[in-house]
Amino acid sequence: MSQVVMFEEEQLQIQAVCDRLQRDSNAVAILVINKDGQEIARAGQTQHLDVTSLSSLFAGNVAATGGIAKLLAEKEFSGQFHEGEKTNIHLSLVAQRAILVVLFDTRSSLGLVRLRVKKASDELTKVFEQLVQKMASGTQPSILGEISDEDIDNLFND
Repeated sequence: MSQVVMFEEEQLQIQAVCDRLQRDSNAVAILVINKDGQEIARAGQTQHLDVTSLSSLFAGNVAATGGIAKLLAEKEFSGQFHEGEKTNIHLSLVAQRAILVVLFDTRSSLGLVRLRVKKASDELTKVFEQLVQKMASGTQPSILGEISDEDIDNLFND
C-alpha cells in the first residue's frame, strides 16, 4: 500500500465520521487505522484502551484474513465480526486503505452497527479518494511554503 499523507481537512472529516458513527450506532468506541496498524482517528470511550496495541493486532487480523481469502480463491473478506461476552467487534475494510473498527456491547446490535458502518464506509471512501486526488494533483501547498525567512532566522538565533 502506498503511503498516504493525512492533511488537516481530511483528518477533521474522518474524525467527524467517527464521532457520528459512534453516536448513531451506540458503539463503545470507533477506531480508524491504516493497514499498517497506525491510528488515523478514534471516537468514544478509548481512554481505557491500548489503542496502539489494538491497532497493530487489528491490522494483523485483517492481513491474516486476507491470506485466508487468497487460499479460498476469494478476493477478500471485507468485513469481520467477533462476539465476546462483554464486547463485540466489527471490522471492515474501507477503500482498500483503512480498517474501520467498531467496538460495541449490549446497548447496540450487530444489525444497527452494520447499517451505520455501511454509511460511514461510503463517507470515508469519499474522503480517502479526495485525499488521493489532492496528493496526485499537487494542489495541497507544501508545508515548507508556510515557513518564512523570518521563521528560519528565529530558529537559529538565540
